[in-house]
This record gives sequence, C-alpha cells and structure tokens, in this order.
Amino acid sequence: MRTTSKAAVAAALALATLAGCSGMTRQERNTAVGAAGGAVAGNVISGGSTLGTVGGAVAGGAVGHEWDRIRK
Repeated sequence: MRTTSKAAVAAALALATLAGCSGMTRQERNTAVGAAGGAVAGNVISGGSTLGTVGGAVAGGAVGHEWDRIRK
C-alpha cells in the first residue's frame, strides 16, 4: 500500500513539474534540467552529502544555462 502511495505522489509531482515548464524559454528549461541532473549526480557521487547535491545542482544549472550557446 505504501509503495502505491509513493508512486502516486511521485507521479503527481512529475506532472506538476512538467506543467510548470510550459511557459519557460528554451534556456530556462535547459537550466532547470541541468540543475536537476546535476543535483542527482552530485548526490550519487558524494554519497548523499547535502553539499555535494547543492554543488552538483549549481554546476548542472550553469552547464544547462550555457548549453544553447555552446551548440550554436
């Protein structure tokens, strides 16, 4: 029962997150995706450290922000 509740909450959060991105520019979306990916990577690499998670989010957000400029 708890697994079903967690899955439902995760699905609702995912939908809310995607709906929030509808008014964003391409660069803003890239920044958000980069920050999310960086946070996950930082968390995994640092073994769950808060500093590692925040550092990864900052680095990922910076890379995502500059992604369009790099590709052009």
